[in-house]
Amino acid sequence: MVRRLPPLNALKALDAMARLGSMSAAAAELHVTHGAISRQLAVLEEWLGAPVFEQAGRRLRLTAAGAAYAEALGTALDGIGAATQRFIEAGSSRQLVVNSLPTLAMRWLMPRLTRFQRAYPTVELRLITSDASPVAPGFDIAIRRQPADQPGTTSRLFLEEREGPVCAPALLAREPLHHPADLARHTLLEADTRPGAWLRWLAAAGLPGLAPAGRQRFDHFYLAVQAAADGLGVALGPIPLLADDLASGRLVAPLPEPQVAAAGYCWVLPDARRTDALCVAFCRWLEAEGFE
Repeated sequence: MVRRLPPLNALKALDAMARLGSMSAAAAELHVTHGAISRQLAVLEEWLGAPVFEQAGRRLRLTAAGAAYAEALGTALDGIGAATQRFIEAGSSRQLVVNSLPTLAMRWLMPRLTRFQRAYPTVELRLITSDASPVAPGFDIAIRRQPADQPGTTSRLFLEEREGPVCAPALLAREPLHHPADLARHTLLEADTRPGAWLRWLAAAGLPGLAPAGRQRFDHFYLAVQAAADGLGVALGPIPLLADDLASGRLVAPLPEPQVAAAGYCWVLPDARRTDALCVAFCRWLEAEGFE
């Protein structure tokens, strides 16, 4: 079916006139003369066979039918503009700035990013790691542990976490770990970014007063995980984040129970990015990966 449409320039003149309220303002926006706007409106009314404006003193105002027509026209032009922007962005490179917690970036996000890149090959993803909360300005999406309440943002959980002991297989060959009480013969690896984690786990295991053979403390959790992989002791690891290490045998989880629930991970989206199609797509991708 052939669309029966008025001349585009006449429609643009009507839209500008309806939004701005005067021919002079419409002419300035469209970079034409006052007379050109008047002629385009006359062309439109002739094409429609009915008046769109009526005289109100020395000013023109939209008729009731003209106002309804202008409102529908504005919605249609907005849709055309949005579709045009999406087309341009889809065909050009776009940078996406993601501010993530370091351990999650290293152990969970980076091994999965190839799947996002295959879906969005023109997107240049810039990954920044930081523990700061609230997150400093300048990011498109941040990843933080719950709760991530920050004024001017929206957040949602995408990955739940459970903590349990992990260590290198070679460590168990030297000193078996069959029961939670066996931790008394091991060095416990702790991280400043997860204060009290071992206290919570030992309490859940019914051993709140257990004294380990030794303790080593690191400022970041990913260093504690590396120390565990190197056989220096036993770390309390977030099972979802270390799934790849456990699957490859780089780490083992000798004590499957108990697993203590910990704060999960959520994406944080600035309000200014809430309608950004790419940002929304990345958040949905995080949810799909986290809850697969």
